[in-house]
Amino acid sequence: MDALLREIAAVVGPGNIMTGEDVAQRRVDWMTGAPCRAGAIVRPADTAELAAVMRLCHVANQPVVTHGGLTGLVHGGEASPEELVMSLERMTAIEEMDPVGGTITVQAGVPLQRVQEAADDHDLHFPLDLGARGSCTIGGNISTNAGGVRVIRYGMMRQQVLGLEAVLADGTVISSMNRMLKNNAGYDLKQLFIGSEGTLGVVTRAVLKLQPRMASEKTALVSCPSFEAVTGLLRHMGRTLGGGLGTFEVMWRNHYLLLTEESGRNVPPLPTDSPFYAIIESLGVDDEANTAQFGKALETAFETDLISDAVVAQSDAQRQGIWDIREDIEGLIQNLAPLFTFDISLPIPDMERYVNQLEAGLRQGWPQGRLVVFGHLGDGNLHVSVTVGSNDPEARRAVEQLVYAPLSELGGSVSAEHGIGLEKRDYLAVSRNPEEIALMHTLKRALDPKGLLNRHKILAPET
Repeated sequence: MDALLREIAAVVGPGNIMTGEDVAQRRVDWMTGAPCRAGAIVRPADTAELAAVMRLCHVANQPVVTHGGLTGLVHGGEASPEELVMSLERMTAIEEMDPVGGTITVQAGVPLQRVQEAADDHDLHFPLDLGARGSCTIGGNISTNAGGVRVIRYGMMRQQVLGLEAVLADGTVISSMNRMLKNNAGYDLKQLFIGSEGTLGVVTRAVLKLQPRMASEKTALVSCPSFEAVTGLLRHMGRTLGGGLGTFEVMWRNHYLLLTEESGRNVPPLPTDSPFYAIIESLGVDDEANTAQFGKALETAFETDLISDAVVAQSDAQRQGIWDIREDIEGLIQNLAPLFTFDISLPIPDMERYVNQLEAGLRQGWPQGRLVVFGHLGDGNLHVSVTVGSNDPEARRAVEQLVYAPLSELGGSVSAEHGIGLEKRDYLAVSRNPEEIALMHTLKRALDPKGLLNRHKILAPET
């Protein structure tokens, strides 16, 4: 590897190769704090440098792992001492803003929040939003097809990407920087890289679609007397607000109670005795009209017993206080450690039965265990947190079986928005049939015949 690193240094400069203790100080898993174990970290400045480095690695049969913001939760950034890390931390340029066409062109290492702020500066809106916005990068968002809290209105990251550029394992640059909404000229090659977690190519640049900025945003926290009321409320708000429904997030009581009254970390805007809580946001271009429509929708929900109590944020601070309860992942870690986390999706009508069965199974196996559930219910995505008092591999495997096994029959997915990585690789068959997995292997062999990119992530090694 030393000879290869000398060749790479001639491309990126000696100061942009990290080795030894500098590598070990980098944390590849923000939940566990696990250190990076790669042989070295390479920091190219642009697509040309990355392509040149990848050509050298391809000739040397050198495996490579890509790093973005390192906010992932499925061990996709893990690297062994025999692997090199390609970090895109220097590739942070916002290259072009097109307010008329409604696009922004960026390098893959730019943080999500910077894209949001750049759009705001031009009275536009980049709709992808998640709690790690300050750290996660656009390249990572693309490679995992990130979701977040606005999927119900704007869709996944896939829907925000018009064009992209990627470097293949052999250094070939695939530049498909389309800026048009309509382009049916052959295969849509960008789709090969969106959601492929760096296993088919390294995303380096992207053209993102922007939306008009909504002048009015109304946020309410409501409590619901039953899951039937929750689903009824979702239908009611969707029908009443129409395209204005921006967010519909649900917290089971176990989440709301833990992160407010029980832990003391957040002030509960509503009493903690309801079985379900929902955060609802309405977006509009006219504040007066949006306020009236939102208020009427909530009033009707009260009258039809879909909600039992509600509070509407009257300031940014109150809105943030509501969201702090939903996004307090640090609180979950502190209060439930050792913690197993899961990101699943399943049909909404099956959610209550699924969660009840999961809770019963946990109690049977671990009477001291605890289950906490919240998620983007409006798009079928639940985040499940489990503690059983142990984090040994045997306990984890048993809990994973409880969480994942029912999803196959329900037509659910073991990964709604976080990806597969290493953590969920053995469970891919729960959500994908043999023919689909075989085609994935075919694509992997075609684009990365030596198996050098993020090896063993998503797909198990072929035997």
